[in-house]
Amino acid sequence: MLDQMTNGQLQWEPLENPFDHVLLGPPENRRRYPIYSGKTRFPEELKKCFPGEEKAIDEYLRLAKKTKNGVWLMAMLKLLPVFLTKFLICTGLVERLSFFFKMAPRSLTDVVNELTQNQDLRAVFSYIVGTYGKTPKEASFAMHSLLVTHYLDGAWYPKGGSSEIAYHMIPIVEKAGGAVLVRAPVNRILFNDAKEAYGVSVLKGQEEVHIRAPMIVSDAGIFNTYEKLLPAELQALPAIQEQLSMVKHGDGGLSIFMGLNGTKEELGLKADNYWIFAENNLDKLLEDYNSKAREQAAQKIPLLFVACPSAKDPTWEERSPGKSTLSLVSFAKYEWFEDWKDDKVTNRGPDYKELKQMFIDSALEVVMDVFPKITRDKIEYIDAGTPVTNTHYIAAPKGEIYGVDHDIGRFRPELNATIRPQTPLKNLYLTGQDMFLCGFAGALAGALTCGSVILNRNLHLDAIALAKRAKHFNKQKKE
Repeated sequence: MLDQMTNGQLQWEPLENPFDHVLLGPPENRRRYPIYSGKTRFPEELKKCFPGEEKAIDEYLRLAKKTKNGVWLMAMLKLLPVFLTKFLICTGLVERLSFFFKMAPRSLTDVVNELTQNQDLRAVFSYIVGTYGKTPKEASFAMHSLLVTHYLDGAWYPKGGSSEIAYHMIPIVEKAGGAVLVRAPVNRILFNDAKEAYGVSVLKGQEEVHIRAPMIVSDAGIFNTYEKLLPAELQALPAIQEQLSMVKHGDGGLSIFMGLNGTKEELGLKADNYWIFAENNLDKLLEDYNSKAREQAAQKIPLLFVACPSAKDPTWEERSPGKSTLSLVSFAKYEWFEDWKDDKVTNRGPDYKELKQMFIDSALEVVMDVFPKITRDKIEYIDAGTPVTNTHYIAAPKGEIYGVDHDIGRFRPELNATIRPQTPLKNLYLTGQDMFLCGFAGALAGALTCGSVILNRNLHLDAIALAKRAKHFNKQKKE
């Protein structure tokens, strides 16, 4: 799909193998577990780390694969007529047809605790919850299975950085007669008296410009679309309120950006990721963190994702010789920063800066311990984005980085059948990660589902057929 959307111009670079490293425990007793891609290598390497746990590892992978294979029904619940989805749900056929929905109500904690008593292995089975923002006991095993199996095929990075994705898509949009506008915020969707969407109002400076269209497809997220872009009388419609009552805001994200003097070799950095946890009971770890007051929480960040974008990009060195970047991601409650939500983004006051600096210092302590070649004199730039920063830059209402919350409730068949591309308002459609699942692949699946409804054909099947044809063509070309 991405080759089609970028005319084959977007290139991907494989990460190291192991692509992830899970670090558990305090500095004086830190255990490291490498995570490898590969359908056979992933379990083989885990078994080397956990001798005697072979049965648990095999069963974990078997369950993950079987669960993932049932995700097709999630798309079908959004494409089939409503009466048919109601029949499938009421009769219980949903769970019979798809192991994905059978496992959806089961928490990740419950599943892994049944598999093993080894607390480190439980943490390693669960570590990737950070990519969708839940504690293991709040997470659905169905969601988790998608991530685990996704990386069995390898982990990749867009050559030239993530901006290349949009850069190579824009000419395709323009070639088809479309336009891509920036600094043009949509402030409302336009409706006629019959409650049909007929356009959007876009701000050009202080001036409103009305753009008319036969249909409006919103990628702004369900909360922004329904609570900010609809007029009050349409927002109050029971069908709209029903959908809003089914979802809640995801957890707030904290991002720290570092600019370093030194090459990846000089700083000991590779094209991989580090997941660093202060202890191996991930549920307790995150619950304790979230229960603290903001100053207390800032003193010790218990979970940190660390990656080096510059080491992943083969074009980096020629563009920025002798420099490196580091990205750190964790979670932070929106409420910790809410006091400053109405302040100007670059000038939120000394108290805000002081709190932000506490989080930065806490993260930096972990980074310098794990990467001893990174010292303070190597740091040229460092800053953090808090949940209120996310609200400003990506319009995340509560600073969430994954949109609608990905707890167990998100995977109820009723929710997936109700929140679909068609909204209760004529000519208005939903797409993106709130309509399907979070992340780049989740948003792409949301787009295929929305496109299927608009074009009245199954684009998921089209994509599969296209991939098969491309594979066959490439094989012939090689021969």
